[in-house]
Amino acid sequence: MTDPGLTAIMSERRQLINLAYRLLGSLADAEDVVQETYTRWYAMPSEQREAIESPAAWLTTVAGRICLDLLRSARSRRERYVGEWIPEPVPDRTEWISAPPAATTTDPADRVTLDESISMAFLVVLESMTPAERVAFVLHDVFRYSFAEVAQVVGRTPAACRQLASSARRRLRAAQVPAAPAPSAARRADLVREFKQAWAAKDIQALVGLLDPHATAVADGGGLATAHLEPLEGSEPIARVLVEIAANVPDLTFLERTVNGQPGLVLQQDGVTETVLAFDVAGDRITRVWAVRNPEKLRPWTT
Repeated sequence: MTDPGLTAIMSERRQLINLAYRLLGSLADAEDVVQETYTRWYAMPSEQREAIESPAAWLTTVAGRICLDLLRSARSRRERYVGEWIPEPVPDRTEWISAPPAATTTDPADRVTLDESISMAFLVVLESMTPAERVAFVLHDVFRYSFAEVAQVVGRTPAACRQLASSARRRLRAAQVPAAPAPSAARRADLVREFKQAWAAKDIQALVGLLDPHATAVADGGGLATAHLEPLEGSEPIARVLVEIAANVPDLTFLERTVNGQPGLVLQQDGVTETVLAFDVAGDRITRVWAVRNPEKLRPWTT
């Protein structure tokens, strides 16, 4: 006989994946966290499970605590990472931005929508936060959990969690994410398309014109794929490196794809995804380029 609670419990999976990905910046790690969360749920005696008033709240608390532990251990792992670390890019999937808020709260606070919270620019800023700040901020400002609920995950008082979220907001404002004025979705797509065409044509001047003079490009090869170990600064140096790549790999295929909810590019060679690029745009120029080349982070992009 089917467990009558199974459907309700498994219906939380999408919400947990959404939460864990934003907390960790890795789809693979998020899936592992959700698997571990369900393992712990079913490891309990049935009487103990039935006594839990809100299974959804229990699952979220456990998943959040696992993520917090992983974030703490990730700090030392990142120090050993070869080159720059960029969050794992995810393809366009409706569920990444359509999961409903988990809870409502009357707490006055800045709000971040789910589609904003999936962007690469936003995820990169989350990386600058302490583990506790990130968990408190994402749970409260993105997923609408009350600070009393956040406290259950973080292991601090609601007042302390309020301070953590406030500190996280200051980091976000300092990074100027999202940029203002933000271009329309159509203009973003046009800029990325023009960038793709200029790159494929090896047109340095066109690339320079599309990039902000102070643009930054960051590549993540993880020691498993060739990539610049340091960020590139300035429109002309970035354009020259891009043209050099196109010249050295003549059979590259440039594909327009949605990356983390926004217009991006996928580079393929012989049908294999080699690079996924995400962009940040301000006004009418591209300000940041993130190029993920680590094959372990490109798993969702393989067919």
